[in-house]
Amino acid sequence: MTWIEAIVLGIVQGLTEYLPISSSAHLSIVGKLFFGGADPGAAFTAITQLGTVLAVIVYFARDIGHIVSRWFLSITGKVPRNDPDARVGWLVIVGSIPIVIAGLLFQHTIETSLRNLWITVAMLVVFGVVLLLADMLARRKYTIEQLTWLDGIALGFAQMLALIPGVSRSGATIAGGLFLGYKREAATRYAFLLSIPAVLGSGLYSLKDVAHDPTFAPAPTLVATVLAFVVGLAVIHWLLRFVSTHSFKVFVWYRLGLAALVAILILTGVLAA
Repeated sequence: MTWIEAIVLGIVQGLTEYLPISSSAHLSIVGKLFFGGADPGAAFTAITQLGTVLAVIVYFARDIGHIVSRWFLSITGKVPRNDPDARVGWLVIVGSIPIVIAGLLFQHTIETSLRNLWITVAMLVVFGVVLLLADMLARRKYTIEQLTWLDGIALGFAQMLALIPGVSRSGATIAGGLFLGYKREAATRYAFLLSIPAVLGSGLYSLKDVAHDPTFAPAPTLVATVLAFVVGLAVIHWLLRFVSTHSFKVFVWYRLGLAALVAILILTGVLAA
């Protein structure tokens, strides 16, 4: 991987990880389109995601600190077990279990056959429509403090679908939250918090394989990860402000347009699926 490739892919990762448009889809498409048809690979994707998950941790540092402290106090009985912040802490843990199990069980499939661009095109369309319906039908009445155990676990299964490129981790979780009646900002904030264990675990787990990957370039990947952090931090700040006053329709139209473009490029031979 060259320095230019790393810079471009790092920026793409930072721009797309937390927008509901699928970062894995964009990394695959950009890699194949601009860099000799080469998919950056699941390991590169997972490691650069460490940059974006660090952006979430930095942005929500105060919230995370409060949630963690209330969670520990609930264990010792110093605060009620149904304390809203303690409950969010438990739900982030429990809600992360589905994606961890599915990721371990289907790792080979995720890293090989599921990276076919036709699957990406299909998921961009399908979950674009899902996000549109969720946004149109949403009651938008609940806050993150009102998150129930059943809803938190259901959103964990929604996040699990993001193992398929084109779905979008944030998109699936946000759509699930909207369907369950949560406000746009609440669904988005929980999607960010829920992503932390899964993305952090995925990146750290992938570190064990990089030594055996002949295409892995440590220095360019580090640059891409730093860029992903900086750009991701800006995107998080912008998105939370955006969804407080706007719908998700702009992301739906983007997903559909991108799917159409990629399908045309595949059919004309510019991209190999």
